[in-house]
Amino acid sequence: MTAPPTLTIDTASPVPPYEQIRAQLAQLIQHQVLAPGDRLPPVRQLAGDLGLAVGTVARAYRELELSGQVRSRRGGGTTVAATAAKSTPAERSHLLATHAATYVAQARQLGFDDDGLLAAVRRAAGPETGTA
Repeated sequence: MTAPPTLTIDTASPVPPYEQIRAQLAQLIQHQVLAPGDRLPPVRQLAGDLGLAVGTVARAYRELELSGQVRSRRGGGTTVAATAAKSTPAERSHLLATHAATYVAQARQLGFDDDGLLAAVRRAAGPETGTA
């Protein structure tokens, strides 16, 4: 993994923060953004980064461990399990299409045309680095 993925918490969401963290990490694991053996940030670090209580992040990690997606060792941190379920390329393509459709709908609600929403995607993607 080249750069750690960004997790976000929607404080206005009715979904509890621990579940938002769990779901985002599970999706990153399933779609192989986080590979077997990759280390997750320490609980205290992620809690500080997200402005959450340590117990909130710890609960998300426990849920991931109970589902077999990560392994935790005292002093060894938390890593993605080798047995974590993987998605197929078709599933990842479908997920990307779903995210793209949501983005386009929200951009349209804000009044952007094709040029505006494509320009925003280009800015967000940044210069091509050759990494996926």
